[in-house]
Amino acid sequence: MRLGIGIGWRPEIAAEVEALTGIDWVEAVAENLCADHLPDSLVRLRERGVTVVPHGVSLGLGGADRPDPGRLAGLAARAELLGTPLVTEHIAFVRAGGPLTASPRLEAGHLLPVPRTWDALDVLCENVRIAQDALPVPLALENIAALVSWPGEELTEGQFLAELVERTGVRLLIDVANLHTNHVNRGEDPAKALDELPVEAIAYVHVAGGVEKDGVWHDTHAHPVTAPVLDVLAELRSRVDPPGVLLERDDAFPPGAELAAELATIRATLRAAAAVAPAPRTGAAVAAAAVDPPASTSTAPPALTAPPASAAPSADARSGAPGGALARTALPSGTPRPGARDRTAVAQTALLSALVAGTPAPEGFDHRRLRVQSRALAAKRADVVAKVAPELPEILGDGYRAAFLPYAMSRPMNGGYRRDAMEFAERILVSGGLPDPVAQRRLTHWWEDRSGPRPPGRATRLVRAARAALAGK
Repeated sequence: MRLGIGIGWRPEIAAEVEALTGIDWVEAVAENLCADHLPDSLVRLRERGVTVVPHGVSLGLGGADRPDPGRLAGLAARAELLGTPLVTEHIAFVRAGGPLTASPRLEAGHLLPVPRTWDALDVLCENVRIAQDALPVPLALENIAALVSWPGEELTEGQFLAELVERTGVRLLIDVANLHTNHVNRGEDPAKALDELPVEAIAYVHVAGGVEKDGVWHDTHAHPVTAPVLDVLAELRSRVDPPGVLLERDDAFPPGAELAAELATIRATLRAAAAVAPAPRTGAAVAAAAVDPPASTSTAPPALTAPPASAAPSADARSGAPGGALARTALPSGTPRPGARDRTAVAQTALLSALVAGTPAPEGFDHRRLRVQSRALAAKRADVVAKVAPELPEILGDGYRAAFLPYAMSRPMNGGYRRDAMEFAERILVSGGLPDPVAQRRLTHWWEDRSGPRPPGRATRLVRAARAALAGK
């Protein structure tokens, strides 16, 4: 399946994307599409023969819970509507807590890294199989960028992805910008990751921009693609000819001419790398050499339908085998080891609670990096709330972010961004309101229009203010 060169379709740049020449396909965020009808722009693109791939962001397949059937059904419906050859998601968790930990459900509002442990791999593989069974087309999963590293990881990124592919037959969506991000933030070598992962399982590639601040790389998707990211793209192309390459841009959208120039640079990078590339050693051969003695040189890609028999590492392998070998023993049922989901749930809940609820950092994490990640999550939350409720930054002016960030870093989001906007406004009203009477009236009226006949009374405000003060201690 050849996709060619594509770009991420976003409503803000729909006209610019339609005007671009030489675009073979586009990718659209699945959650931004209705399940029963398409935006006119995507209809026109499809009529021109442009393939549209839905890209999910909310399944949380790396989470401890099994995938939500409703979310899976929604993704499947969008795949049917688009007539797409595949759908994509992320190797990440996006929520934690709930019944497995007997604690409140927490939402990250962001893609968070899965620990590269055998427990987490077991859970991820079962979740992937559930998703594959529910979807009408093949699934590909994306590696994500991370600001923090889990302590006690047992696999490299390449090993983790190779095991995932071998166990499930899932395709890979390799984001070269995320490989660069993990190089800067976690000291991981992109070339080593590419050597270890099964490059023949790549469905397509993401290329995106970011920015470095204080030694931390932020995968913003709001800046031009940088030379180091293009270097990783060239490294990948030296190993395999990817079926598709896509430019992502999610914010600070430039004019169409700048998007066209970035696409031209990506094409030139691929051509130059192909011209000098030696005969590539495929990821399958590298992974096989790491797991077993060389017995086969087959480079056939994993099947897109029936997954291979499940295999899991032995207890000895989990403690670290010599030379990075991944000794394995079969799991008859193909399900996670006893307790794997519970252990994963506890670990992920502790991390997410530290990031969004201000609880103590779990042992072994870099506290400075956790603070950076926590601020980044709060800032993203502020940006999204400003988009779904633009009246709030208009009413609060320059004080919007100053008020929202401490609110977000101490109060987890638990009901979506619109509810988050309502609770933020209520927190301001409950805690004494605004010094500007005009802004106070506007905020009160905004809250009234969306929540009920009148704002909370004085007694209610006092009770809630007391509870908020106690919660903050």
